[in-house]
Amino acid sequence: MTSSSITQGRPERPRRQPSLAQLRAFAAVAEHLHFRDAATALGMSQPALSSAVSALEETLDIQLLERTTRKVLLSPAGERLAVRARTVLDAVGALLEEADAARAPFTGVLRLGVIPTVAPYLLPIVLRLVRDSYPDLDLQVHEEQTSSLLDGLTQGRLDLLLLAVPLGVAGVSELPLFDEDFVLVTPCDHWLAGRHDIPREALRELDLLLLDEGHCLRDQALEVCHDAGRTEGAQTTTSAAGLSTLVQLVGGGLGVTLLPRTALRVETGRSDRLATGYFAEPAPSRRIALAMRAGAARQGEFEVFADALRKEMARLPVRVVAG
Repeated sequence: MTSSSITQGRPERPRRQPSLAQLRAFAAVAEHLHFRDAATALGMSQPALSSAVSALEETLDIQLLERTTRKVLLSPAGERLAVRARTVLDAVGALLEEADAARAPFTGVLRLGVIPTVAPYLLPIVLRLVRDSYPDLDLQVHEEQTSSLLDGLTQGRLDLLLLAVPLGVAGVSELPLFDEDFVLVTPCDHWLAGRHDIPREALRELDLLLLDEGHCLRDQALEVCHDAGRTEGAQTTTSAAGLSTLVQLVGGGLGVTLLPRTALRVETGRSDRLATGYFAEPAPSRRIALAMRAGAARQGEFEVFADALRKEMARLPVRVVAG
């Protein structure tokens, strides 16, 4: 067996890697071309600096410096590798800066998912809060239905959700913000228009207009109706893709609908053919919360964000939930 075949069959030893301390020592000498000045710049002793450079030369198996009694010169290889050493050190510095930025709260990108029956009414508050209090936060908003938002959260496409709860999804934690009542929206000449003591049982026979399948508000409205004793046969087939369309249908005399309080001013203000009615206590309601992955790396930041949102939303006709 030849020596070459023995070499080919023998696994290569892992190549030794230079340390950052060695690279910093060499870069400083290459910049100052003087051991004393380089040592002073790094805050280390001259012997320690010289030892670090020698160790680098040994690790790389190449002469980097030409030492004379008066000055230090870079060898041709040293001139080439000094540029590389500086590039490596700059990259490490950038990495450390990025890590510092990542540790800082409310910086970088926050991908927020919002359901359609919340977005038009609460996003102005959210956006104002981010602009005024967290100017370094890059907020990206995604409006989707609940099932799509939950998929995005669990798959890592989204970081935080603003939606109606409870969700009952494993691995998802909720940060409650507030509870809001449902209000009955009717045509102006409806017999329940303007009432403030509507019993839930009144929902049993009303022509109720609902959102399309997939909207959590539809499910919540149906649950309210079920609790009131409404039967399946009493439900109408008319539905709409959004709340704005629903209230237009109500204004046209096709029926009545349920709106959350936060949507009331915006949606009913578009028509003078609409009236509102309020349920007797306890009124049917829904809870709005932030949702995040359980054990999320930014959990502390999201909890602070939830506290700030609660303070802002205390101005709305809702009942803020303590954190």
